[in-house]
Amino acid sequence: MSAYQSVNPATNKVMKTWPAHSDEYVESALEKAWQLWQSDWSRGPVQPRIQVLHKLADLIDSRAEELAKVASLEMGKLLKQSRGEVAICAQIARYYAEHAEKFLQPVPYPTELGDAWVEYHPLGVLVAVEPWNFPYYQLMRVLAPNLAAGNPVLAKHAAIVPHCASLFEELVREAGAPEGAWTNLFISSDKVAELIADDRVQGAALTGSERAGSAVAQQAGKYLKKTTLELGGNDVFVVLDDCDLDEAVKQGAQARLSNAGQICTAAKRFIVQRSIYDRFLERFTAAFEAMKIGDPLDESTTLGPLSSASARDTLAKQVENAVKQGATLHYGGKVIDGPGCFYQPTILTNITRDNPAYFEEFFGPVAQVYVVENDDEIVKLANDSHYGLGGAVFTGDIARGKRLASRIETGMVFINSASDTAAELPFGGIKRSGYGRELSDLGIKEFVNQKLVVVSGQ
Repeated sequence: MSAYQSVNPATNKVMKTWPAHSDEYVESALEKAWQLWQSDWSRGPVQPRIQVLHKLADLIDSRAEELAKVASLEMGKLLKQSRGEVAICAQIARYYAEHAEKFLQPVPYPTELGDAWVEYHPLGVLVAVEPWNFPYYQLMRVLAPNLAAGNPVLAKHAAIVPHCASLFEELVREAGAPEGAWTNLFISSDKVAELIADDRVQGAALTGSERAGSAVAQQAGKYLKKTTLELGGNDVFVVLDDCDLDEAVKQGAQARLSNAGQICTAAKRFIVQRSIYDRFLERFTAAFEAMKIGDPLDESTTLGPLSSASARDTLAKQVENAVKQGATLHYGGKVIDGPGCFYQPTILTNITRDNPAYFEEFFGPVAQVYVVENDDEIVKLANDSHYGLGGAVFTGDIARGKRLASRIETGMVFINSASDTAAELPFGGIKRSGYGRELSDLGIKEFVNQKLVVVSGQ
């Protein structure tokens, strides 16, 4: 049986299976991508490529409801949240359609050596390995900048979202992209390693787990290929004593429970000043209690299932182990009976540094709440992490928030807002959260040859 299965996590019923692609198909796809990179399509003017992105954005908008429903059925995202994901995909396509030409313009460099500038040229065929939690958005973050730049992409999507992967490839082709520009491959991790080793491939992009990122980086490093990695996160949500507490609670609950907590940049560690800790925890708990768990296609549902039975079971074991090691189970902490992959929204407190949960990423609706005295303790706790993706600071004193944001060791910090994303803003982290940036002007320059040209004596 194929490893690529579409399983509805609200019912645990298999909807459809997809066969793995043969070695012959993969070789043909790689060769087509390589030939495309050699052509004027990749190396010539940007206008034909950005026209594809304009058309793609329009197609996504025209099929938005269909795309959203498929995502909700396949990985359990609430329908409203799936609609939001589809909308941001269209925005990213349009953003690069409108700005890529400017981003790729040569940049002059004043020098005594003469007339100098840097040109931007496509690097070559890329391999992308992407996760299930945002089954369209993760693909669009790779496609849009690289299609504009001229890099063909071979994409291995997560095995539990094959329908989304197939639809995305279909849309790209319908938008006018030539064969080889974006190819969906149902392949194994071993085949990904073989592709990275091939001389026709020049880079790899991965969003996923530390383990997967380490494997891709190791293989790419062996063959001296460029990589970008967006891995896990253990983002802090800092609640200061001078903040709007009701707003912090409202946004904090949403930041932890959106997409059933299955977001790399979700708020996971809530760091609260002692003077407001009791009030925050009481209201935060009430917000968790108010969640309506159910079918993600039901518009009244506010918390859907986890993406799979294995994801649910892994999370349950993490919570169980955290409590065994001394954490307090303040609320929730149970698998919900029934056929679906549901788990109670959960709050853990009193987690000490010697508890493995202190450093783990809980990829589900589980919040850790810590109490601190002052700003220095906030920074110390926030930075005492293997991860460094994003974070949030809630305060009534913006200057104080800026000072804390500068001291927190992450790739992104939001003040008085939960972590968010936008086409025009760079996305990425440090430490074990990975390296490189996606989106914005930085994203399009990750996989280009930044070529210096100097005319002597000018």
